[in-house]
Amino acid sequence: MIAGLCAQAVPAVAQAELGAYLAGRQAAVANDFAAGAQYFGTALQADPGDPVLLESTLTSFVALGDFDKAEVIARDMVRRGLPSQIADLVVNVADAKTGNWYGIFEALESGRSVGPLVDGLTQGWAHLGNGNIRRALAQFDQVIETDNMTTYGVTHKAYALASVGDFDGAEALFSARPDMQYSRKSAIAHIEILSQLGRNPQALALLDDIFGTQPDAAVAALRAALASGEAVPFAAVPTPQAGLAEVYITVAGLIRTDTPDTFTLLFARAATALAPDDTPAVLMTAGLLEDLGQYDLANAAYTGVARDDPAFASAELGRADVLRAAGKRDAALEVLEALARAYPDMPRVFAAKGNLLREADRPEDAKAAYTRALALYDDSAPAKWVVFYARGIANHQLDLWPEAEADFRAALALQPGNPQVLNYLGYSLVERGEKLDEALAMIERAVAALPDNGAIVDSLGWVLFRLGQYDDAVGILERATTLAAVDPVINDHLGDAYWAVGRSIEARFQWQRALSFNPTEADAQRIRDKLDRGLDLVLIDEGKDPIRLARGND
Repeated sequence: MIAGLCAQAVPAVAQAELGAYLAGRQAAVANDFAAGAQYFGTALQADPGDPVLLESTLTSFVALGDFDKAEVIARDMVRRGLPSQIADLVVNVADAKTGNWYGIFEALESGRSVGPLVDGLTQGWAHLGNGNIRRALAQFDQVIETDNMTTYGVTHKAYALASVGDFDGAEALFSARPDMQYSRKSAIAHIEILSQLGRNPQALALLDDIFGTQPDAAVAALRAALASGEAVPFAAVPTPQAGLAEVYITVAGLIRTDTPDTFTLLFARAATALAPDDTPAVLMTAGLLEDLGQYDLANAAYTGVARDDPAFASAELGRADVLRAAGKRDAALEVLEALARAYPDMPRVFAAKGNLLREADRPEDAKAAYTRALALYDDSAPAKWVVFYARGIANHQLDLWPEAEADFRAALALQPGNPQVLNYLGYSLVERGEKLDEALAMIERAVAALPDNGAIVDSLGWVLFRLGQYDDAVGILERATTLAAVDPVINDHLGDAYWAVGRSIEARFQWQRALSFNPTEADAQRIRDKLDRGLDLVLIDEGKDPIRLARGND
């Protein structure tokens, strides 16, 4: 659907601009929207009417969130009669921002379209923008009567009624559908509508039923207001612009798992262009940019959440993640330190701080952060097992094995079948030569849960090796190397298994492969030693028994 990202042929640009076009294509592949806008724009100067270049440049500007520049290109495409879903989306956003609802109708009448669901709902909000509630409700009824669109029509009709103060009519629509599948926004809207009708106890019951007993900060703030008896204002979708933004963010949510993140991002950007204070839309936009590896843009998006917003801490946690991913570990730690001061009772902040400190090879500090997080988490908190697991890793790094084992077992008590914990604990026991039968059972369970995970399959092969079941270990470790072909540890393990069954030439080949995949310096030295002298002499030097099997010709 994005011609600029999948053009079938090089456009007829001047030779001097061909490099810019190709550079733009490469930028698009890398999701580098700023470079794409620059290079496609340069190529566009040589051929201003080329539809591929226009679409590609337009897409880059929308992905950047620069709707002013995107509008110029989109209107040029409309003027030229070029079909483009993205251009139509951009023009609709521009018209809605300025209240030019007639422009939206004119575009639809001329055959321009963003899609059936979007077009149908957009017309309803455009009628409301023009002050014609009767025609708006009739339009939403048309959407309700369309196959596979009923829920969206009902929801947006309820939003529209509530936005003009008809809370009885809006609530009647929600309550008429006992099988209502709520989105986050529609659930909050219904709760606010009930509060406006003086029905806070019912609103509280609905909130607890949908969001559970441990809601996020924004929902917790809403719950507190309801519990105080306050009449919560209807703020979910207060204007036609906000209604149209909700159309776009709904579409983004619907297509997110089935389309490239870049395409989903365009609808999320459209939503934030119309409703820049819509925190869920901002967070979705930031998350998409993070997934696309555009960390600076994601950082900028996360900063769009206001400090007094209940979701501010979540946004700052996201910002710390993207700073870390961008290699700006010190900046990420500064964000988390500030959060820890501002939110001293928020366990997620300390868990995130622990993860960053552990990654920075500061296991002692990481352990302290994890311990703080565990003290703050409620015993029923679903995330608590992850912190036990992470603290276990930190304790293992500190060579505090009894404490590490206790943490891993605490994690398993909360998540008995978790394959990552089973594998880590099982593998660690194997490396220590302890409780090998229990370790084998743990790793077998982990492999059953994740049979295509190379690291976990390797653990199974390695425990068989340590148990002396060399022939069985070879087959398992061969499979592990097919699943994680460039892992130095797995290739090293397979070399040891080959050596144990007398396949010394293959063992040396496998050790050479392991060396080529950048093992740690300590592992590399041990591998070189095995290549020079064989595994048995290395084991003897380490105070271990050699493998007493007949060898082939070395």
